[in-house]
Amino acid sequence: MTLFDFLAAFCQMGHNKILVITISVWIIAQGIKMLLYIFRGKRFNFRWFIGTGGMPSSHAAGVSALATACGLEAGFQSGLFALAFIFAVVTMFDAQGVRRSTGEQAEILNKVVDDMYWHKRIEMGRIRDFVGHTPIQVLVGFLLGMTLAILFH
Repeated sequence: MTLFDFLAAFCQMGHNKILVITISVWIIAQGIKMLLYIFRGKRFNFRWFIGTGGMPSSHAAGVSALATACGLEAGFQSGLFALAFIFAVVTMFDAQGVRRSTGEQAEILNKVVDDMYWHKRIEMGRIRDFVGHTPIQVLVGFLLGMTLAILFH
């Protein structure tokens, strides 16, 4: 494959309606999350745009947009929709289950590290503890993704 072929293939991705809808919804969800952080924290941090966790779940928004767009494009009885639907369910379960538990464990470990630091026993960096979503954040992300996919289609 030549560089020209690669660039041509890359440009063709912009014509993939399902891909464009999914990426657009993810960007919108991340933008909403960033705006909420700005209003709460009264400051801007670009890491909020590329980070995980928070309201709404961009994971849920993206995968629900993907599944909805696949259903609208190929039919809700299609194998493509079935694949995207199962992928969405697994991703949303992971976003609010496993990843949330990881965040809770990191929060506890950070408290332990803080206690150890203040008692001068050990110096250690903080663990990122904002990695998962609450069920409501996933639900809002799901509804956002499904709604925007229908509007954009």
